[in-house]
Amino acid sequence: MSPRRRGWITAVAALAVTLLAGACSNQATSGDSGGAGAGAALPSSCKQGKPALGVALPNTVNPYYVAMRQSFLDNGAKSGFDVKVAIANDSDSNQLSQINGFIQQGVCAVALNAVNSGPGAASVAALNQAGIPVFSVNVIISPDDLKTQNAKVVQYVGADQPEGGKAMGEQLLKDVGATAKIVAGIVGDPDQIPTNQRDQGFSDALKANPSAKIGPTVNSKVDPNVSLQVTTDMLQGNPDINVVFADTGPGTVGALQAISQLGKTAKVTLYGFCAANQPLDATYRACAAQEPADYARIVVENVHSYLGGAQVPPTILQPLKVFTSGAPGPGEVG
Repeated sequence: MSPRRRGWITAVAALAVTLLAGACSNQATSGDSGGAGAGAALPSSCKQGKPALGVALPNTVNPYYVAMRQSFLDNGAKSGFDVKVAIANDSDSNQLSQINGFIQQGVCAVALNAVNSGPGAASVAALNQAGIPVFSVNVIISPDDLKTQNAKVVQYVGADQPEGGKAMGEQLLKDVGATAKIVAGIVGDPDQIPTNQRDQGFSDALKANPSAKIGPTVNSKVDPNVSLQVTTDMLQGNPDINVVFADTGPGTVGALQAISQLGKTAKVTLYGFCAANQPLDATYRACAAQEPADYARIVVENVHSYLGGAQVPPTILQPLKVFTSGAPGPGEVG
């Protein structure tokens, strides 16, 4: 086994609680904790011997979603579901069309990993109108957009995002010293609530160092090629940056390439959410890993419980793993 130190992050940050509570507050009835037996009506298709579970994912280019897709298929089959997976190719309009397809097919429930936090509310609203329960995973649906559309999800499952960013900031201070001069650039995705939470957690951790400064944030669009370009531009335009925080696995891949191609491996260190199978080194110092296959398993189990009349919690936040040496294992990605 490769040497590595795993740190389990267990605290739930107040920011995550606030946002997620808003995202999941509009349940079937006021005060309903999410159980179908508490009064929520279910589609007639749920009475079939093998009810259909629709799974909506952004893409299968990112290893994160490859792992999540397979877990939905495997665990869905174990729980007696006919799992129907739709891949949106990172298009909000494609995803909404696929959600409408699920409605036409008469699925019993939908697990939604929205392409984007805001537009995802339209998918939730369409499913609500059809009486199909929605379980969101990974990408938090915007609470404001849900409220505007009078839409609701039964449950959200994902990582404790702020704590992941905080862990990276704390590890940085541990590595370089609590008073070291730090100028950090962020390779992020400002359109997503989870990535913004990670960035905020990282920034909050650095407040402990009066010599730390947060510089620009660039949009990687969760694409390694885009990340390579925007990180290159950021480093060339801000030569004083000595730390990069990348808040997604694909963002980490592109940022690491940019640092290498610019010959800055001795001048810039990288902290981020884990790139699949990428070993840590003197430049890529630490990463926080999610476990998307586990999130899918949890969603399937809770859909099964909900359909059986049990109450399910509106929010489930899972801890992340922190790596400071070696490489993340299979399915441990950012």
